Amino acid sequence: MRRRWLGGGVLLLVLGLGVPLYQAWDPFFPERTPQYDSLETHFKYGSIGNEDQQGMPYWLWLVLPRVFSDKLPGPGGYTALGLLWEKGQELPVGFSRKEASISLVSPNCALCHTSSYRRSETDGSPVIVSAGAGQRFDAQGYLRFLFECASDPRFNADVLLPELEKLHGFSWVQKQLYRYVVIPKTREALLKQKQHFAWMDTRPAWGPGRAETMNPAKFGFLRMPDDGTIGTAEVPALWGMKARPEGVHHWDGLNPVLREIVLSAAIENGTSSQAINRREVGASLQKVQDFLLESAVPAYPFTLDPERVKAGAAVYAAHCASCHGAQGQGTPQLIPIAEVGTDAHRWDSWSEEAAQRFNDYTRGESWKLSAFRKTAGYLAVPLTGLWLHAPYLHNGSVPSLEELLQPPAKRPTSFYRGNDVYDPARVGFVSDKPSVQRGGVTYTLFRYDTSLPGNGNGGHLHGVELPADSKLALLEFLKTL
Repeated sequence: MRRRWLGGGVLLLVLGLGVPLYQAWDPFFPERTPQYDSLETHFKYGSIGNEDQQGMPYWLWLVLPRVFSDKLPGPGGYTALGLLWEKGQELPVGFSRKEASISLVSPNCALCHTSSYRRSETDGSPVIVSAGAGQRFDAQGYLRFLFECASDPRFNADVLLPELEKLHGFSWVQKQLYRYVVIPKTREALLKQKQHFAWMDTRPAWGPGRAETMNPAKFGFLRMPDDGTIGTAEVPALWGMKARPEGVHHWDGLNPVLREIVLSAAIENGTSSQAINRREVGASLQKVQDFLLESAVPAYPFTLDPERVKAGAAVYAAHCASCHGAQGQGTPQLIPIAEVGTDAHRWDSWSEEAAQRFNDYTRGESWKLSAFRKTAGYLAVPLTGLWLHAPYLHNGSVPSLEELLQPPAKRPTSFYRGNDVYDPARVGFVSDKPSVQRGGVTYTLFRYDTSLPGNGNGGHLHGVELPADSKLALLEFLKTL
């Protein structure tokens, strides 16, 4: 069964022409889908099979920040949007490049699920942690950058071709292909996607490290009408899956099966059913799943107080373990919204109808999805690697663990997201400064406002009544999970 994905993954870049049309210009050009022996390298740079529906011409993608630098929030090209670029790599983490008659670049799971941290603003080498919460990447900002480029009259062959030729030598045939097909079709497709994502403009901005994961599916390939819900949530960490109890996935457990989560994530990001049925794509997605099972939980890199850790272990056992597990591995408990008291918008955004439509979407496939459901509340999520989960709660509304242990009235009503400088005392990223220095350049950060719909920082009152010394001990222990 063939399905073309026509609207909605968090990073939808569908071109509408795809690889088959490109190959028509050079049918003898060998197609090479990126695969890596190392599971972690494959997670970072391997294909999830979405190039046919979502691939963007590599050289055109590469030149956009040079031509449209005025549409970025700062210098540095795509890194201004929080993309992480490892030394010696041609692409940032979270992108794969497929070689065909025209090279295509497309995102994969690591684009959102990669964390980083620095010890200070003068630290020039961020530590990159795979399968993390991705607190720096601005997914919505990335989408809007592409849409604004396509809306600009400079997005035409006369402007872009000379810039493209500065990067790569094109044959006469390739130039004609770019002039009359690639550039206009890319612009057309991006403008179409801008219309598909117009619903974003009626909701609060996501900010770095957050994304709408289910509404794009609902309003896109599930063909549901815009219901006005807000599903923006913190991008969760995915490391250490092997130690998690069965079913502890997503903020609300809307799908308890890891295999289906990997497949549905690929579908949401543009992988068609036809692609999933190809052996190499199935193998690639299996590698993603294998990496999540084997990925290590990052150890806390700063100094610990052994006595406080010991005291904190007792506090944790008495006040936290019954929900989050003795080792912080999480439990499949679903806590009703009325009990946990946290912002309900994310939970409200997913419905029984949406779950049924997602299950039905793959009907007839050998790998059919069947486990999507509507649950009774939010999960008691895993706390492993908790020190690098910040900001906290399902919507990322509390900047640090120290502040999460305060009553809601004492938690910050606004703070700044997107910093990668770590604050060991508060156990979170520095969040009280409106800008950050990276490589001698000042970047303005995103101001998060807890008064906006979906951004509430209330609830989760566990631990707020503890005495000060118990809180300090608990914080020290939580760093070790």
